[in-house]
Amino acid sequence: MSASLLKSSGVVGAMTLLSRVLGFVRDVLFASAFGAGAAMDAFLIALKIPNFGRRMFAEGAFSQAFVPVFAQARTTGSPEEARELVAVTMGTLAGVLSLITLAGCLAAPLLMWLFAPGFGTDPAKHALGTELLRWTFPYLMFISLTAMASGVLNSCGRFAVPAFTPVILNICLIAAAFIEAGSVHLLAYAVFVAGVLQFAFQLPSLWRLRLLPRPRWGWRHAKVRRIVGLMIPVMIGSSVAQISLLLDSALASFLGDGAVSWLYYADRLMEFPLGVFSIAIGTVILPALATQHATQSAGAFSQTLDWALRVLLLIGVPAALGLVLFAGPLVASLFGHGAFDERDVRMTMYALWAYGAGFMGFSLVKILVPGFYARQETRVPVRYAITALCCGMALSVTVFVSAKLFELPAAHAGLAAATATSAWINAGLLLRRLRQDRAYVPGPGWGAFGLRLVIGNLVLAALLLTLAGPLESWLAAGLADRAGRLAAVIAVAATAYFAALGIVGLRPRHFRRAEAV
Repeated sequence: MSASLLKSSGVVGAMTLLSRVLGFVRDVLFASAFGAGAAMDAFLIALKIPNFGRRMFAEGAFSQAFVPVFAQARTTGSPEEARELVAVTMGTLAGVLSLITLAGCLAAPLLMWLFAPGFGTDPAKHALGTELLRWTFPYLMFISLTAMASGVLNSCGRFAVPAFTPVILNICLIAAAFIEAGSVHLLAYAVFVAGVLQFAFQLPSLWRLRLLPRPRWGWRHAKVRRIVGLMIPVMIGSSVAQISLLLDSALASFLGDGAVSWLYYADRLMEFPLGVFSIAIGTVILPALATQHATQSAGAFSQTLDWALRVLLLIGVPAALGLVLFAGPLVASLFGHGAFDERDVRMTMYALWAYGAGFMGFSLVKILVPGFYARQETRVPVRYAITALCCGMALSVTVFVSAKLFELPAAHAGLAAATATSAWINAGLLLRRLRQDRAYVPGPGWGAFGLRLVIGNLVLAALLLTLAGPLESWLAAGLADRAGRLAAVIAVAATAYFAALGIVGLRPRHFRRAEAV
């Protein structure tokens, strides 16, 4: 099982890596053309609002609720029952989302005020954000339908197409930036077009699996009601990190031009390894965990979680170290040119320090939450998520008030630190409960595995601190020199890390079976 999961994680990771690389190209173009000014702030808020719905509803609540129910229907029922579930779910989802999209477009000024209240002091900025939002909001409908199609494909073991789909958004935005550099309106149009194309891209794969029946309304269908019942608490739980990030953006909108953009660029850097590794692993294990729960394979369920945690730590801990210890060179190399000046680099670096410190918290949540949702248990993780959210919000408000009282120069980084703290609290509570429920029982050999990781990461940290050098040296270098130096450091650091792990005895065979170390 773990060999298959490792292969599937590799497929998802590779496709996600392609998407993230193109995402970086996109963000580099954004930074160069727009910097961190008012127009970019307005577009980013207009993009964040449908993305909030996407992550909370489509990739969060709906996917986590739909996949276990579909996996159960596919495992224990007939192919016709699976087709029936797809038909009524897609029809019902499309109907509800059409109404939400219409309401969102009509209420765009209110939404802009709600998510970026600081824009209210600048009527032109608020008006621009509202205009852009009316083009970006329909993306929520199309990407939610895409998420459902992806859930079906993932449950059938088809991971490549869903993992490649996000590439389409990046291609559309990159094309828009090239067609008319400096036009945030064209960026908003590109988001709309990307939503349509992403959904259409899934349909041939569903057709080949004979899982593309004619959609129809089915609100009273038993399994649709079951999905909705699971979605409501999951929606609250899945929204925690997103609400924290949006609260940061709302508070940052009061901190002047640039603060929203600094948080965005830092979050994008943190999201790169999160998407390539953490989300990829979580995406792959959910269908496996759901199937194992449906067949009452408690031992295999625990082993799958154990395998996922070990793979995550192997890759996630060095990624977190890189985000923190190499934050300045990363930001300078990727974004520090064109309209993105030295102050923007430093301010983004401060935010990345905070997000990097919370990277493993965010990652652990992505791995641990499927352990609850695969068992169709949603209330407990929601309670923990709300607890973590309240703690993070309290910290964010405290930071914001302190910044206003004492005129702190980098208050946005404090907002990022509050969000990171919230993720750690959530992850700790989830892990403790899985252990208490005996749903997760650590396999043998964790002590030796942990010691090897500590040694490997100490070597990596020492190397990064040595090679980073002063930020001024990176800012003074040309773009090509920065890129070459950054690539060389990453290559040397990765080689040294895995060489150190090999010297202390860690081998690929330790990840072939979930129970092995």
